[in-house]
Amino acid sequence: MSPDPIPRARHRRFKPRFWTTVATLPVFALLLALGFWQIERMEWKNALVAEMQSRMTQAPIALPQPIRNADQLRFRRVELTGRFLHAREIYRAAQTYGKTRRGWDVITPFELTDGRQVLVNRGWVPTEKKPPETRPESLVDGQVTIEGIVRTGGWSGMEFVKPENDPADNTWLWMDLDRMARFAQLSQPVTQLYVDAAKNQTPGKYPIGGQTRVNLRNQHFEYALTWFALAAGLLGVYFLFHWRPVDDDGTTR
Repeated sequence: MSPDPIPRARHRRFKPRFWTTVATLPVFALLLALGFWQIERMEWKNALVAEMQSRMTQAPIALPQPIRNADQLRFRRVELTGRFLHAREIYRAAQTYGKTRRGWDVITPFELTDGRQVLVNRGWVPTEKKPPETRPESLVDGQVTIEGIVRTGGWSGMEFVKPENDPADNTWLWMDLDRMARFAQLSQPVTQLYVDAAKNQTPGKYPIGGQTRVNLRNQHFEYALTWFALAAGLLGVYFLFHWRPVDDDGTTR
């Protein structure tokens, strides 16, 4: 009887395969590139928020005539002189104040001294103060000068979840400026933008102005972490796949 063969010693060694490496490297590089791109987007968005906040603190300017680029005026503080057209108030629903109280934003057309008409978000009112007759002190008559922050309209969310405005009920969920101008029967409307009234622009308690918030969607850091995590996961799978048993003579099992 022949003696039992002496078992060969075995251990594990990282031995990458050529074609697996060729296939993995471009994907790994792409995932890293996407992660760093999201970091760049995050830095750009943070800089944009800082710029918008800076615009809100600058001295007010008159609303240009003509308005060539509304985006360049976005979040810029402006001074308006003219009169409110209170009979044509518009109400934007589902607004909150103090995180818990539901109410409405009162949007009032404002006729400038040059004849143009711009929508002004005068601020928030609770539901019981929605009817104008419940807040007669807010119905300022005659020529006034107010300050506010330029905003641009439109729906900022995903298109497939965009809610419908209801002009028949004068209930609006987002700032559809063209349609609002037609609803209010404005003759010389400025539809490129609207204005958020600053604080203390209304006699009495309501509407409460100064509701402007720089709220730009910024989830780029989370996206970057996702891409980097995928890259790390791919690298781990690649390593484990090539961490194989090897005999002392170099034979791979």
